[in-house]
Amino acid sequence: MKTIVVYTSMTGTTERMAQVITDELTKAGDQVTMKDVFEADAWELTSYERILLGCYTWGDGELADEILDFHDQLENIDLTGKYAAAFGPGSSSYDQFARAVDILDETLSRKGCEIITKGLKVDTWSDDEEKIKADCVNFAQKIVHLTPQRV
Repeated sequence: MKTIVVYTSMTGTTERMAQVITDELTKAGDQVTMKDVFEADAWELTSYERILLGCYTWGDGELADEILDFHDQLENIDLTGKYAAAFGPGSSSYDQFARAVDILDETLSRKGCEIITKGLKVDTWSDDEEKIKADCVNFAQKIVHLTPQRV
């Protein structure tokens, strides 16, 4: 399946998540493109069957500034028939834990995507690198198994 993984990262956690997910999908036979949001254009999402967006949560439950322009571009794009999921880190010390993942899931759904699975949220407050990596591997495997295969 042709998949794009678009992410933004400040401390490197979201980028590492994107890389683990990309590696797992590639092992499963997907043709995967991974891009930092600054290298991506929202219109190119229409060329992929599966869309994965990654973003850390900023402030008290907001999208990171780096993804705002990309997110705004999504408002003008019809993604009906695409499969999608979101992922990202957050800190459980905030009331709105990893809310950016929910915002991305809601946007993708509103734009016509079928959400494959609930977004992956990892806790940078308490999770260690190995747990985050294992969660990303499990997320990628779930995506592979839950996405209907087109004939």
